[in-house]
Amino acid sequence: MRDIVVLSGGVGGARFTRALRDAVEGTGARIRVIVNTADDMWMAGLRICPDLDSVTYTLAGVNDEQRGWGRVGETERVSAELHEWGIGWPWFTLGDLDLGMHIARTSLLRDGAPLSAAVAQLAARWELGAELLPMTDDEVETHVVTDDGTMHFQEWWTRHRASVPARGFQMRGAEAATPAAGVVEAIAGADAVLVAPSNPIVSIGPILAVEGIREALAATAAPVVGVSPIIGGSVVRGMADACLTAVGTATDAAAVGLRYGARADGGVLDGWLVDTVDAEAVGPLEAAGIAARAVPLWMTEPDAARTLARDALALADSAR
Repeated sequence: MRDIVVLSGGVGGARFTRALRDAVEGTGARIRVIVNTADDMWMAGLRICPDLDSVTYTLAGVNDEQRGWGRVGETERVSAELHEWGIGWPWFTLGDLDLGMHIARTSLLRDGAPLSAAVAQLAARWELGAELLPMTDDEVETHVVTDDGTMHFQEWWTRHRASVPARGFQMRGAEAATPAAGVVEAIAGADAVLVAPSNPIVSIGPILAVEGIREALAATAAPVVGVSPIIGGSVVRGMADACLTAVGTATDAAAVGLRYGARADGGVLDGWLVDTVDAEAVGPLEAAGIAARAVPLWMTEPDAARTLARDALALADSAR
C-alpha cells in the first residue's frame, strides 16, 4: 500500500487533493492531508477553520465550485440576522450550512476535544477517501503587518482583497505550537510527500512554521515534491502575488521553488513541478539541487487534474 502525505491549504490545495484521491482510486493508496490552520479565527463565538472546511467540502463533493469556498446551494439567513445585531464581520459572510459545521466543531472543542479529534469526527460524515490532519491542535493565526499596524489575515484577504500593501506576516502562536497528533508520524511513514499548489507564504508557510514539521520533512525517507502555484508569472488563483511581493520573492515558478529550497541544502524539496510555459525554470532548479519537470499544471477539468497528480507521484518516484 502506498502512503501519501499532502501539505495543503486554500482552494488550490483542496482541488489538488481531490485529484490525487481520484488518481489513485482502487490502488489501495492511503492519503493523509496536513492542512493549514493559520487562516482560522474566532467569530461570533465560533471557531472558523476555512482551509480545513475547503478540503472537507471538496473531497465530500458538497463545495461551491463557482465561488471556490463554502457549501453548494447555500442560504445566508443566519449571517444576515447576525449582521443586524452587529455581530461578526459584515464583509465575512458564512452560509447557513457552513455555520452548521462551525457550530458542531465549536461544540466539540468546548467539550474538550482537540481540533484533530473534532476534525476526524466531523469528516466521518462523508466518504472523503483521505484522512485530514490539522497542522496543529494549538491556535495559530496569521496576521498581516501593514504601514498602519496589523490585521487578521482574513480581514486583509477577504475585506481588502490584499489591496493594502503587506510588509510581512506574523504566524501568531506558531512559536509555541506543536504538531497535531499523527502529523509527524504521517510524514515519517510516508512513501511520498506532496506539497500542493497552495499559497507558499500563508498556506504552506504556517505548516512549516510549526516546530517539528520541517524537521520531520528533513528526516523522512520519502521524497518531497511540490507543485508550483505560479504559471507563466501569474498566480493560478487568489492573491499569492501580493504575499510573495511582501516577502521579497518574485511571482515566478522558479523563485517559489527556490524559496522552498532543496532538501539536500536544508530546504524542503526534492522535486518541483512547473508548467510547460515555465520550462526555462527547470535548469536553475536542477542546478540548485531540486529535480524539476515541466508538465501541464492547469486543473481545468478532472482528467487534467488527475494527470497532474500522477505527474507529481512520478516525479517523487524518480527522485526517490
